Amino acid sequence: MAKFRRRTCIILSLFILFIFSVMMGLKMLRPNKAAFGVPFGLDLLPEVHQRPPHLGKNFDSQMSDKINSDTNIKNLKRVEITVKPSKASEPYVEELPPLNYYLHVFYYSWYGNPQFDGKYIHWNHSVLKHWDPRINQNNPQGTHNPPDDISSSFYPELGTYSSRDPAVIETHMKQIYSASIGVLALSWYPPGSHDENGVPTDDLVPTILDKAHKYNLKVTFHIEPYSNRDDQNMYENVKYIIDKYGNHPAFYRYKTKTGNSLPMFYVYDSYITKPEQWANLLTISGPWSIRNSPYDALFIALLVEDRHKYDILQSGFNGIYTYFATNGFTYGSSYENWGRLKLFCDHFQLIFIPSVGPGYIDTSIRPWNTQNTRNRVNGKYYETALSAALQAHPSVISITSFNEWHEGTQIEKAVPKRTSNTVYLDYWPHKPSHYLELTRKWSEKYSKERTTYALENQLPVS
Repeated sequence: MAKFRRRTCIILSLFILFIFSVMMGLKMLRPNKAAFGVPFGLDLLPEVHQRPPHLGKNFDSQMSDKINSDTNIKNLKRVEITVKPSKASEPYVEELPPLNYYLHVFYYSWYGNPQFDGKYIHWNHSVLKHWDPRINQNNPQGTHNPPDDISSSFYPELGTYSSRDPAVIETHMKQIYSASIGVLALSWYPPGSHDENGVPTDDLVPTILDKAHKYNLKVTFHIEPYSNRDDQNMYENVKYIIDKYGNHPAFYRYKTKTGNSLPMFYVYDSYITKPEQWANLLTISGPWSIRNSPYDALFIALLVEDRHKYDILQSGFNGIYTYFATNGFTYGSSYENWGRLKLFCDHFQLIFIPSVGPGYIDTSIRPWNTQNTRNRVNGKYYETALSAALQAHPSVISITSFNEWHEGTQIEKAVPKRTSNTVYLDYWPHKPSHYLELTRKWSEKYSKERTTYALENQLPVS
């Protein structure tokens, strides 16, 4: 009888131990709140995450980083799946390093949806034709059809948002703040003007300035090549911007070596205007010179080819930026040339602003442009660009981009999504905030390094 009771106790103890083990195992399967918030069990389903192509250990920034854009197009007869991240991915304010006002990011406010704009804008961007009709025969035509079919190879966490939605602007400012970026360079067209796929957006500037100020961010202007842009109407438009927005606390000014704080304007496609015309505006002797006037500012030209250096000098620009996120695409966007460009700028007292990006893929709107695709390599491409920029000891670093979704250069949060026709690329195996977090890490590193060499070269440090 005692033996029976002893055996019963042993069996009961083993049973209790088994139940305890099962409970602990189930507890360990619960998602970590600090990680990417996949609902419980969803990550066990096949192909929930789109895995990036296998990449070897050797990373060549111009060749190995190219991928076939077809990796984001598959015929999948499944229901649409969109995975949302948890709110726990948002960093706490007290954990963030100070904002770096020498780190700028290009920002676009040209998106629209039916709720706020009465129609989709830019998410339905048309497929651009190649100049060779023979190439067009083998590529898709027409426009995209949001919300499931958008003109991007990635899909935003916020969905097909409107740039007019105050909640979206607030979220964007919060993300930029979380990345320790101090300045956003706002894509800008004059009142009543817009790009060929958009609508006028100058009326959004006050809201963007207000929301930016809430997070201590600054706003500068990235002046686009609007119709008939020339030296005379540039004067009027710069005057308009400074008169209307110059007194806002979020309006950006750059402190020069002489101690002056001046507005800064990036001028996209500056090379399409002749140097003689720019000189009318940007040199002291020009007939409508802006120099030494209340509207004086720092004008930053886009350098594409090596020969543009001398045109920029003749024009009277104050500096150069490289914009494109594709290493090797242009002379200016090639990392190997940044050291030489910095020496040139130092010699002629110009501001050098290299532009870095997390990758590039524009095949949703330019299906014939696969040769310029640059794979993100889970962030390695971005960090390689940032490292190259820091080695040049620049006055400012610009990021292409926060939200240029058409060209796949965004650091804004993206999520996995699939439809019956398309698998969008995403940041797997990392969180949607991966590129914001990388930016924050490198912002802090840049801030520390810049402080060191700024003192040696008499650059502003605050």
